[in-house]
Amino acid sequence: HVQLVESGGGSVQAGGSLRLSCKYSGRSSRCKGWFRQAPGKERERVASLDVFGENTYYADSVKGRFTISEEQWQSTVYLQMNSLKPEDTAIYYCAAGGGDCSFSVVYTDWGQGTQVTVS
Repeated sequence: HVQLVESGGGSVQAGGSLRLSCKYSGRSSRCKGWFRQAPGKERERVASLDVFGENTYYADSVKGRFTISEEQWQSTVYLQMNSLKPEDTAIYYCAAGGGDCSFSVVYTDWGQGTQVTVS
């Protein structure tokens, strides 16, 4: 398994920015992603990438505002979130997995989540 620990969440006003970090350890994973779940809503994949930094995916709702990146030498995945909106409020989870990174089902290792609140 992969151990994942998120940080960087918090409260911000609409239009502001936050950067989430996910420190990972354990076996290597082909796919890394960020998911979020708002109260009463299903969990959705926000962004993901593969081990080569390719096949980057963004949900339509965050395209142009969020950027996923990975610093492998730091074993850390980031999610830079700009122009935040109240609808971005959710618990954000870092996840990892193998196989085809375009399928959410492949993400089988999860962090504990970090709260992001936009007012």
